[in-house]
Amino acid sequence: MIANPRIIARIDIKGSRVVKGIKFEGQKVYGNANDFSKKYYEDGADEIILIDTVASLYERNSLDEVINFSTENTFIPITVEGGIKSVENGRNILRKGADKISINSSAIKNKMLIKNLSKEFGSQ
Repeated sequence: MIANPRIIARIDIKGSRVVKGIKFEGQKVYGNANDFSKKYYEDGADEIILIDTVASLYERNSLDEVINFSTENTFIPITVEGGIKSVENGRNILRKGADKISINSSAIKNKMLIKNLSKEFGSQ
């Protein structure tokens, strides 16, 4: 038996809708991200990861409303990924109440991004 497992719910979001890739082709919409966030919390998730699936494509993060709802209506850590290109982007997401940020494409494009973020916010 695994001691103290953690359940981390991942919510892939396009706009405000939860999406799921279908065999790496296109996406199917499953519902409202706020509804999923609340349901996963109520079902006992230990953490929620909110991912803006098209942030890199459109060069922005549009999860403000979902972040606000999740941090006000769930009482577990919230991680946000997608469209975080700078320390200022990270700061804005953390100020909205997210506990953590996750970096992917931007860290490849900007080799100093993770170093700058960890210098500003820590590197837990």
